[in-house]
Amino acid sequence: MTGTPNSLLEALQSADMLLINDLHAWQFSLEPGALALAQAAADSELPLLKVECMDGRTRRVWIFSVAAVLAAQLDQPSQCWTLHDGNGEQRIHCLDAICASNDDEGEEQTEPAV
Repeated sequence: MTGTPNSLLEALQSADMLLINDLHAWQFSLEPGALALAQAAADSELPLLKVECMDGRTRRVWIFSVAAVLAAQLDQPSQCWTLHDGNGEQRIHCLDAICASNDDEGEEQTEPAV
């Protein structure tokens, strides 16, 4: 990721994939409106982040509240966020996808030999 985000929420909004406890999780979602709802209702236990992945043949699911996401701490050397849910401490690393271009710009086109 470019630069260091100020919060896990900011990092999640620009992430394409996560590592959670060293498991690759490309399927994750932020609950739309949960943050605003939590602030308005003063209910920080609303679910905000859901992460799903496969651990071998086992489907693993983590659900984090608004409070847990906002309280997450960044470990600078590893660039991992530490947060707590009902099952203890979890470590999340936010990753960006690498996108290749299909443009042939800059490549020389050669004519086939006749």
